[in-house]
Amino acid sequence: MADFQVITRERHGLQYWLKHSTYTFAASDALCPLVAQELPKAMLSMPIGFMAEGHCYIPVAVQGLAPGQNLLVGLDGRWLVPYIPAPYRGYPFRMASTEQGEQVLCIDEASGLLSESAGEPFFDEDGTPHQSVVEILNFFTQIEANRQLTRNICLLLQQYDLIQPWPITVQGEQGEQQVEGLFRVDEMALNALSAEALAEVRNAGGLTVAYCQLLSMQHLSTLGTLAQAHAEAKKDQLAHEALAKNGELHLGFMNDGGTFSFSQ
Repeated sequence: MADFQVITRERHGLQYWLKHSTYTFAASDALCPLVAQELPKAMLSMPIGFMAEGHCYIPVAVQGLAPGQNLLVGLDGRWLVPYIPAPYRGYPFRMASTEQGEQVLCIDEASGLLSESAGEPFFDEDGTPHQSVVEILNFFTQIEANRQLTRNICLLLQQYDLIQPWPITVQGEQGEQQVEGLFRVDEMALNALSAEALAEVRNAGGLTVAYCQLLSMQHLSTLGTLAQAHAEAKKDQLAHEALAKNGELHLGFMNDGGTFSFSQ
């Protein structure tokens, strides 16, 4: 379980941090929040939807069709598509709000990426934040600033009833099942906007968000392909483990990573 703590000189002044080399920390995330700035690149790799957050909606990367499974992470921890959402690129760091409403930089102390001797220092000898930490803080500050813009865009789309439930049906072991809780842009309602409303949505950046979401839906079928590939890879992995346990594993497996690749 993650354990995010605010970075301070008292707590981390003599420690170092390491960059992650695997995305297993995201393997159970079926959804990941996105900001408007990310959507033009994200739409090229993954389906994008909206999820409800309070009385508003936020864009999310749709990474799986079942709770607790991220199909974009391979069994070996590799990220399987070109675009990586910002929260994962910034791991093991993230921003959090204090009781006073201030944004502070935190690190996941349960990530296994803190060290007493190796990696990047949190602070220089004079007690100021190390350049690497400053760069991470700037990265998250930019994302957080864009998050408010994204929220305002989604509120405008919501105002014109452009965000509607996204009916998704998947074929599971127990037959067809409905995926609940995802929303999409209503293309017909978008095309029916008055000239004045369309201009307002366009000037706010809403058309970019809307069209990125609509175009990204083509990748929904990729998740089905990945779900099947994950199941087959898991089956192969279990078979290899069983053979190894029985002492019958042939040497050819040493050249097989037990993973898979795919092209879109």
